[in-house]
Amino acid sequence: MKEKIEILLENTKKIELGGGEKRIEKHHKSGKLTARERINLLFDEGSFIEIDKFVEHRCTNFDMAKLEAPADGVVTGYGTVDGRLVFTYAQDFTVVGGSLGEMHAAKICKVQDMALKMGAPIIGFNDSGGARIQEGVDALSGYGKIFYRNTIASGVIPQISVIMGPSAGGAVYSPALTDFIFMVDKTSMMFITGPQVIKSVTGEEVTQEELGGANTHNKISGVAHFVDKTEAECIERIKELLSFLPSNNLEVAPIYAIEDDINRVEERLNEIVPVNPNKPYDMKEVIKLLGDGGEFFEIQPYYAQNIITGYIRLNGKTIGVVGNQPKVLAGCLDINASDKAGRFIRTCDAFNIPLLNLVDVPGFLPGTEQEYGGIIRHGAKMLYAYSEATVPKVTLIVRKAYGGAYLAMCSKDLGADQVFAWPNAEIAVMGPDGAANIIFKKDIENSDDPIITRQEKIAEYRDTVANPYIAAQRGFVDDILVPSITRPRLISAFDMLESKRESRPAKKHGNIPV
Repeated sequence: MKEKIEILLENTKKIELGGGEKRIEKHHKSGKLTARERINLLFDEGSFIEIDKFVEHRCTNFDMAKLEAPADGVVTGYGTVDGRLVFTYAQDFTVVGGSLGEMHAAKICKVQDMALKMGAPIIGFNDSGGARIQEGVDALSGYGKIFYRNTIASGVIPQISVIMGPSAGGAVYSPALTDFIFMVDKTSMMFITGPQVIKSVTGEEVTQEELGGANTHNKISGVAHFVDKTEAECIERIKELLSFLPSNNLEVAPIYAIEDDINRVEERLNEIVPVNPNKPYDMKEVIKLLGDGGEFFEIQPYYAQNIITGYIRLNGKTIGVVGNQPKVLAGCLDINASDKAGRFIRTCDAFNIPLLNLVDVPGFLPGTEQEYGGIIRHGAKMLYAYSEATVPKVTLIVRKAYGGAYLAMCSKDLGADQVFAWPNAEIAVMGPDGAANIIFKKDIENSDDPIITRQEKIAEYRDTVANPYIAAQRGFVDDILVPSITRPRLISAFDMLESKRESRPAKKHGNIPV
């Protein structure tokens, strides 16, 4: 027995060294941590349990029978993060470049199945050269099985992908099917086809970083949600995200004790919106003033910055926030903003996270580029997402709420449970300036002083149609608030809505993204 224990310990040590000390050293020199180092940073100390440590590949083609691949290039298991059960897989680039073959995929599939059965989040560290070419269709089949499980688990358990190195070809589609994607600046790469293939097919010359780096996918494509400078910072951000999420779709997010006053009156809110309706301000300031302790965990901060998405806590409870950003494109909704917000709304709805909608929107962005790009179908995603969502929905009209964009930001008609407005809110089919030009066109043209008449008619339209009291008279706004008392009123509204029960007609495809 003693000899067998020694053999076990020796084998375990060898496996845990992955590709060996030289490859680990090379890996470190490239600014990257090993798979097991990443896992140790993520999980509570001593809590991680590895499974399938002794799995080996079964390929015999191209002298593969002679190749040793400890743990077949992927570490899988479970542990706790801040005391909560979490599953993980971490590809080991020091072992056959982290390439995915039959048994490598089988290990990932097993841990995916376990996470789904146990109702716990799963975090995948992607660091791989792609499919193991020597294994042919077995490797492709492995990807297919992973994609299938990503889809089945979608909206049931949180799925988080962490790009810690290359992720190319078919490998990118598993992250794309998950809820959140993290990347690290200068070391993370995602693309379908690499620079060399692109050059040979199209003649374009592009670097790996330009094509699929962290900045590209966080700012331009919108594929990723977060970018950090180091892997350690990235893992800390993952932990913070988990604190806002429930373990599965049958639970609610953790509730934290707060030091902030639930009845806090915030006088700054009375002054934050400029008197001039065309002057910008930062909606993030409003969000931070409303949330517990001024904390705001933003999702996709660099993409479609005309819309803001993220999480705050109100009285210790997670709230998803969707807000127009007047500082960027005047807060207009466009193609990218609609996609970003629509997906975020559906994620919140899937995981029982109430929604707070902060509205200051002059409309959808005009122009041929938007129309040709399909703003109609993209914009419809927000309408669909809000209408479908059954979580508590509270809307606050901060300033402008014009036209179809007013509806798209979750009006009463799209199922908002409570709608509040600040006294300077303007709710109308279009802005007073444009409306006056149409309604009072002849009056303005026939006036002795068209400029003064136009200003008078704009004021008349604002007083008659666009002010929040008209909407409140018709029940489209539940209350008009002094801005400074907004925080306690929101907390009261969400507390009241905690017992909300609402369902939608059963559909064959209930949870597929639009």
